[in-house]
Amino acid sequence: MTILPIAADHPAVGEVAAVFDEYRCHYGRSPALAATQTWLVEQLSGRRMALIAALDEAGRCRGLITTTVMPASLALGTAWSIRDLYVVADHRRRGIASRLLQHAVEDARNAGALRLSLQTEPDNVAALALYAAAGFQPVEALALLNRTFVS
Repeated sequence: MTILPIAADHPAVGEVAAVFDEYRCHYGRSPALAATQTWLVEQLSGRRMALIAALDEAGRCRGLITTTVMPASLALGTAWSIRDLYVVADHRRRGIASRLLQHAVEDARNAGALRLSLQTEPDNVAALALYAAAGFQPVEALALLNRTFVS
């Protein structure tokens, strides 16, 4: 398994988009491969998001993680956020998620980020265990608030 960054022009971007669309479907969205690939390429091209993929020996995507960088204005630095982490169902429990997560942690640290944050559902026991093992800790003093514009 090879863990590597995927740019908008990477030859595996179509394969990665298919797994990203599978991830969307996992969370209840309807399949939309063409739209997913277009959106993903736009995000990567505009550098609004970075993506790291786990590719097997045949070049098939088996997992992915995305990150974004935000200003940490009070500290005059940057903070990173993990937005998505997904491993194809029949490749789970093989250490792929841990490797993807570790790669994102190293990238954030090497870039001088002040922190790396993520969010997950409170009942996602497997994800919570993975994140705790990687050194992530809950932030009890913050409240997550959303204002939705489009359903």
